[in-house]
Amino acid sequence: MSDYAISDLVIVGCGIAGLSAAVTALQAGLSVTLLERAPEEDFGGNSRWTEAYMRMKNDSEIADDFEEHFAANAGLNIDPNVLAAASEPYEHWPDYVKAHPFPDPEVISRFAERVPPTIAWLKGFGLRFEPQPIYLLTQNTQRIAAQGGGLALIERLMAEARALGARVLYRTTALELLRDDHGRIGGVYATGTDGLRVAIRGRSTILASGGYQGNPEMMTRYMGQRAKHVRPVARGGYYNRGEGIRMALDAGAAAAGDFGSYHAEPVDPRSRQPEAVIFIWPYGVLVNKRGERFLDEAPGTADATYDAITRVVADQPEGIAYVLFDDQVEDIPRWRASIRSDVPAIEAPTLEALIDKLGLPLDATLATVTAYNAACPADASRFDPTRVDGLATTGLSPAKTNWARPLVKGPFRAFPIVSANCFTFGGLKVDVDARVLDGNGQPMPGLYAAGETVGLYHQVYTGSTSVLRGAVFGRLAAQHAAASRDAG
Repeated sequence: MSDYAISDLVIVGCGIAGLSAAVTALQAGLSVTLLERAPEEDFGGNSRWTEAYMRMKNDSEIADDFEEHFAANAGLNIDPNVLAAASEPYEHWPDYVKAHPFPDPEVISRFAERVPPTIAWLKGFGLRFEPQPIYLLTQNTQRIAAQGGGLALIERLMAEARALGARVLYRTTALELLRDDHGRIGGVYATGTDGLRVAIRGRSTILASGGYQGNPEMMTRYMGQRAKHVRPVARGGYYNRGEGIRMALDAGAAAAGDFGSYHAEPVDPRSRQPEAVIFIWPYGVLVNKRGERFLDEAPGTADATYDAITRVVADQPEGIAYVLFDDQVEDIPRWRASIRSDVPAIEAPTLEALIDKLGLPLDATLATVTAYNAACPADASRFDPTRVDGLATTGLSPAKTNWARPLVKGPFRAFPIVSANCFTFGGLKVDVDARVLDGNGQPMPGLYAAGETVGLYHQVYTGSTSVLRGAVFGRLAAQHAAASRDAG
């Protein structure tokens, strides 16, 4: 592989972020080179596998709690001096506040503002966005979904990019940023299937190469020993190895988001399906390999709490838990919709037989379930699986706050659960135009980031915003790059 002619824009990654940027740039008359680590049949990273839910009331309005949820999960123990400075006009912020890892209010505001026009742009390619039932039995916000999921989005955008003349390099991995004598980013060094280093030059560069969930070294560096228990939720995650983030940090970029955390989903480790989620646990009991309960299974609706709960599963012995439930589950409408595994539940006529099948310690697990059953309310008439019902245990530690019914009716069932990694939270700090900022809060000339490579999330994922983050910031980056070229 030899050096390529310079493009107006080099984009690393062909998921929703990279392709939204590519088509936007091509429409503006820029020449584009796209790099994709995967072979052509697997391009798209996580975008290929997601169902592409979006935190919107409909295809022209964001959900009411969109910005509010980001504000409530901006990071723990933030210095009040930082918050006070952030309430001033951006141009008055000190450099250390501009480079702070929290999600800047004006960035979130720009994100929210640009969602509707971004969806309108995608609709212009014949893509459709409609309400769609989710696999969760409860829903704490408004959502729609891309019809055909993320796969429909990236296939349509890739077809458009090719039609408009994009150069696409598959099985090509970016390794290092190229810089000119003045420090401006001018593309990347990369390797292809021959393993040889090549310069791919561009007047501007967009890093849209995902997070680091497919890189065990980076996972362990940032998350410690729990990383050995956590795997990507779908095959696309294995291609996300963090080079985009690493090369920018090495060049002086500011870090943002929570590097020690990730968006977790509870999956059946036996299944080969992507996103083989198990969401029946709020209506049963979660135990670890020692047969012990280790948290409140139902502090709120599953869609509001599963992220944090599933990360706790990763901290259990061997990184696994088991949800035990009984035949009363048949009282719950659509309960099977909360199971996306293609492997049936483990089932037995008695609790003792089920525990034996699971290979859990019999005495300890029976003691756990007996204590739980005794702590459940005698009257379960107010049990309502569709909302937080307040049916809580008494005198049990940890308590179960809602949907606490004793496990007494056979047959008894169980699913194993491990914590799968949808995407990592740590990434690069960007401004409202998706320009990557350096450690002094100043834009790095010629460098942009979009999608999972941008650090936005802390504590709890603002659900159904990741695909939107990719599309919106991809377009913001390309629009600014096009405007800069025209101005220059």
